[in-house]
Amino acid sequence: MAEHTHEEGHHHHESFITKYLFSQDHKMISKQFLLTAMLMGVVAVILSVLFRLQIAWPNEEFEAMKFFLGDSYLGTDGLLKPDRYLAIVTIHGTIMVFFVLTGGLSGTFSNLLIPLQVGARDMASGFLNMLSFWFFALSSSIMLFSLVIENGPAASGWTVYPPLSILEQAIPGSGLGMTLWLLSMTLFIASSLLGALNYIVTIINLRTIGMKMTRLPLTMWAFFVTAILGVLSFPVLVSAVLLLLMDKTFGTSFYLSDIFIGGEALDASGGSPILYQHLFWFLGHPEVYIVLLPALGITSEIVSTNSRKPIFGYRAMIGSILAIGFLSFIVWGHHMFITGMNPFIGGIFVFTTLLIAIPSAVKAFNYITTLWRGNIRYTPAMLFSIGLVSTFITGGLTGIILADATLDIPVHDTYFVVAHFHIVMGLSAIFGMFAGVYHWFPKMYGKMMNKKLGYAHFWATLIGGYGVFFPMHFVGLAGAPRRYYSNTEFAFLDHVQDLNEVITIFAIIGGLAQLIFFFNFFYSIYAGRKTTQNPWKSNTLEWTTPVNPGHGNWPGDLPIVHRWPYDYSNPDHEEDFVPQNVPLKEGEVAH
Repeated sequence: MAEHTHEEGHHHHESFITKYLFSQDHKMISKQFLLTAMLMGVVAVILSVLFRLQIAWPNEEFEAMKFFLGDSYLGTDGLLKPDRYLAIVTIHGTIMVFFVLTGGLSGTFSNLLIPLQVGARDMASGFLNMLSFWFFALSSSIMLFSLVIENGPAASGWTVYPPLSILEQAIPGSGLGMTLWLLSMTLFIASSLLGALNYIVTIINLRTIGMKMTRLPLTMWAFFVTAILGVLSFPVLVSAVLLLLMDKTFGTSFYLSDIFIGGEALDASGGSPILYQHLFWFLGHPEVYIVLLPALGITSEIVSTNSRKPIFGYRAMIGSILAIGFLSFIVWGHHMFITGMNPFIGGIFVFTTLLIAIPSAVKAFNYITTLWRGNIRYTPAMLFSIGLVSTFITGGLTGIILADATLDIPVHDTYFVVAHFHIVMGLSAIFGMFAGVYHWFPKMYGKMMNKKLGYAHFWATLIGGYGVFFPMHFVGLAGAPRRYYSNTEFAFLDHVQDLNEVITIFAIIGGLAQLIFFFNFFYSIYAGRKTTQNPWKSNTLEWTTPVNPGHGNWPGDLPIVHRWPYDYSNPDHEEDFVPQNVPLKEGEVAH
């Protein structure tokens, strides 16, 4: 536990470079992660709208394609080249999964909240924290640069399965573009590991006096388990990437065997592309919860605060986070049911995958029970949190279908799978991220975001999101494969082409809705209403700091914690909230 010492919150005068670029203040680093992720998110959303235009109207020319992508992505007929279509799908998926939903979500809110909510001056190592961001920024830059090289970026899906990702003879994107993808991801993993180790050490070692583990907000438990998942799983992806790079560059054959291109056999034997899938998905499924758990932790805090009720089943929620973390490591095989897996082994993965639905359901039921008969305040953050509960349940229901090998095999690699994981992982995590931004914006910038614009942003995003991914299930059930450049060659898919057009229109609506958020965000930084110290009347320690805390967070002594973080509507107190640093009254029993 941190020593209760006096330390002034304001350090020596900092230059522009040390304050804004190479800052070691966790609050500034969280803003750096957020702004970088927002930039990457803009690129990913533009790419998604462009490839949706291609799917909906495959034989039409669009000026937007030329404007955003340039002539190198278009054929002589003015249409998007098939290999470049796969390339922008690949980069869209990579950016969203890793750079927005992992780096953006964890990087922003773990950095912002961990020291503030555990009562610490800063992260355990400010220098490693700074390095973590700059590895992330460099990684992001390399991924974006790969979009403009001559042969295009990586073009084998965001999972970059071999042999396609290795053989430039098969697709141009597997040349320099693939090498840049591998380099970018290696730097990204270095960033994630540095950050995760910092988060773990800070939560374990730097908690203030009285901050027992059972008094931590659920945000801290979520970030803590997320960091552990990252430390255990990301190194496995490094090994997969390293072997892929060796096959690609040095002529090894870890993943290659009996490959023929243009009728000629390649000099590669003994490898197995299935090995790559095992290594990738050993990270890939924990990655789903590396994305989801921070959003769920944020939602726990916001739902309790804005229901003016204690979170229902606090210890059960901690248990569900721990159970999800453990089970996430033994379910990866459900991505591989069609690889020739032994049916007995497949049955084990079916069982473990269905098992993980239990702690997930605990979280969903506890959110609903917390909302039940609460004195609910519908802030934009609360709406996005309730939206997360909706998408988490909706996407989870289709997850039960995909968990069963017999049901999964017919829809594997169809749009049904795309719809499922975009709802349960994509929309849920994005909603959690937006909820966090709206809720903690006053702590980040000392201003309030516009509530009415927040409402408009929520409803447009919710309608756009469900409008895209709900009909997509039916496109998948009709048998439409994912990542195909055009479905017009298949007569049996003619009847879902109208649905593809509808989906694309909703994708455009959802993309344009984010302009509301961007305007609200940047306008509020400069012209938003100034906030009070504790605008949401919340209990956690970050609201006991000054409105604009300096480096060190508290100008005097660190706060002492006397109670758990969800003491809302406590009948022993006049106010309907009791911050964690308020001492117990005589005779009052600590939770």
